[in-house]
Parts: sequence; C-alpha cells; structure tokens
Amino acid sequence: MSAPQHKPVIGISIGDLNGIGPELVIKTFADHRVLEMCTPIIFASNKVLNFYKKGIPDCNFNYQNIKDFTRINHKQVNIFNCWEEDVNIQPGQLTDVGGKYAIRSLTAAVQALKEQKIQGLVTAPIHKKNVQSAEFNYTGHTPYLKEVFGMQDVLMLMTSGNFRVGLLSEHVPLAEAAKYVTRENILSKLNIMHNSLQRDFGIDKPKIAVLGLNPHAGDEGLIGKEEEEIIKPAIKEAKRNMLVIGPFSPDAFFARRQFEKFDGVLAMYHDQGLIPFKSLAIGEGVNYTAGLPAIRTSPDHGTAFDIAGKNKADHSSFLQSIFECIDIITQRDEYAENHRNPLKKMTNQILANAVDEKIDMDLTSKREI
Repeated sequence: MSAPQHKPVIGISIGDLNGIGPELVIKTFADHRVLEMCTPIIFASNKVLNFYKKGIPDCNFNYQNIKDFTRINHKQVNIFNCWEEDVNIQPGQLTDVGGKYAIRSLTAAVQALKEQKIQGLVTAPIHKKNVQSAEFNYTGHTPYLKEVFGMQDVLMLMTSGNFRVGLLSEHVPLAEAAKYVTRENILSKLNIMHNSLQRDFGIDKPKIAVLGLNPHAGDEGLIGKEEEEIIKPAIKEAKRNMLVIGPFSPDAFFARRQFEKFDGVLAMYHDQGLIPFKSLAIGEGVNYTAGLPAIRTSPDHGTAFDIAGKNKADHSSFLQSIFECIDIITQRDEYAENHRNPLKKMTNQILANAVDEKIDMDLTSKREI
C-alpha cells in the first residue's frame, strides 16, 4: 500500500502482558517503513516494551514517551504510559495481572478514540478469562466497543483482501447459537455489512452471501426448519434494499470457493465462519468491528501463551491490521467527501467506467488480432 497524504494517528492497545501482544507491537514498528504510513501511539508502559525488546535480538525499536496528545512525535513511535508502577510480567502465564493491565491499556485507548485523539485503534489480543471484573464484564472487544459507543448492534467482520466473513453470533456456546438465528438479527447484521462494504471498503453495490444454519442448508426443511422459516424470509426482505443471495450450504460454499463471487459472507455462528476464514486467510486475516462510528481492527488470533516471550510470534496479521485500519480511515474520508460533493463522485465514476471500457476494448482488439 502507498502512504496516505495525511498520516493518521493510530492507537495500539497492548493486549495481555503475558501474551504475544507486546512482541507483535515491537516487531511491527521496528520496521520504520510503517511510520511512513501512520503515527502510532501505544497505550501501555515503556517498562513492558523494554522487557520484551530484550528478547528480540537486533531489534531497531525506538520510541518516545508522552503524557498528553499535544506532544505526539509524528516521526517516531509514541508510548502513552497508562501506568508507572512495575508490573510482574510472566510470559506464557494466565494471570490476573496480565488481564488487569490489558484492560487498563484498552480503556485508555478507547477513551482516546472516543475523544478523536486518535483516528483508529488496533487491539492486541486479550484473554477472555482474566479480564473479567465488575468494570469489564464482556466476552471480548466487540461487545465492549458496542456498549461504549452506544450502538444497538455491531458486526464482527473478518477480512483478508476481498474475502470478508461476518458473524451472526460471536462468542456464545454452540448449544445456544441457533437462538440467535432470528429475522431481526439477520436483517440487522446484513444492514451493517452492506453499509460497511459501501462506506469502509468502497463497494458501491455490494453482493452478499448468506449461509444456512443446518447441514446442506436444511435440505428444503428435511434437516431443520430455520432456513425455510427464518433465513429465507429474512433474505427476501433484505433484497428490497440490497443484493443478497442464499442460504448456501456452508461446506460446499467454501469448498467450491463460491465466496470469491461475493463481497461479503454472513455466517450463522462463530466456527462456521472462522474455521474456513482462518484456513484460507493463512495468517493475514483481520478482525474488524463494523457498525461503529470509530474504526477498530485487530489480528485474527489470540494471546498464544505457548510461544509468548520466545521470539516466535508472527506479526503478519497484526501488521495487516495496521494497514486495514489506515485503508478504512482513507476510504471513510473519501466516502464522506463524495457525499458532500456528489458531482465529484459522479466524475470519479465516469472516469472509472471509461477506464473499464478502454480495458474491454483493448482485450477485444487483442482477441480479434
């Protein structure tokens, strides 16, 4: 990707202190080319980053500390110290301390996002068990952000290039997943996905696929009734406002690579969407929270305690999360400008159509020759 005209300020929450989050951050921003794309602010403590930096040989990770957002250095990594005290770091261990400071980092970063001190947020992985408290009673980042920003609904949208999978339900027991398959939920998620594909990804007329809940998408009601009684009627209603097709049999849909024909896919539950996505995205997937007024991305993996502190973490997904965050910021600005100036949008569309026509003519000429 090329550098944006105006570098956005991107906030980074550090994740679980004993997981791979700090290592991902250090490896990502040790490559100074990333600083040409954005100005990072890491919400953590320099002591934590110094601890992990020692375990990464030949690491060219430099930074400055800031205490307020008026002192941001746009040519360097900035660390906003959320705490000053020494913290007991135990790489690979699930501890209350690791969760407590992960949430301290996250809440400070989200507050900065709400106050527009940063233009986007990339979150390193937290562990759902050790972050639970009276102040943070959520199953992950997505429901927390939904409540903080006062949204009725949001969508967990996994992205990897043009491959995008949204989830009807997220971190709920499989035994309860079918309860979330309702007309209202399907329509809500489809609306969020459709609007996000237009606003965040620049697709004027997105094409969306919906998966069935049951094997073979219910086989016309022989294997479950949800497709006939809920999913198909919801799709029919959604078609009034968008291009949506389904329900598809999930196994054949991914095995035959039908997802390549669509701009987005709505899966009925977590593993139905995430297993094929992670298998096909191959370490470069991004988790994007669609439907928020602000922009938040994260890598598509967890804390990976088994390799924490061993200099084994692959930062590809985290780096891609940075790039995706920047791209969505740029796309939202362009979307807003086009809606402020419809003539500009029309001109851009005419130019795009002219380019497409020229390509078609060139291809036709070559075939005739």
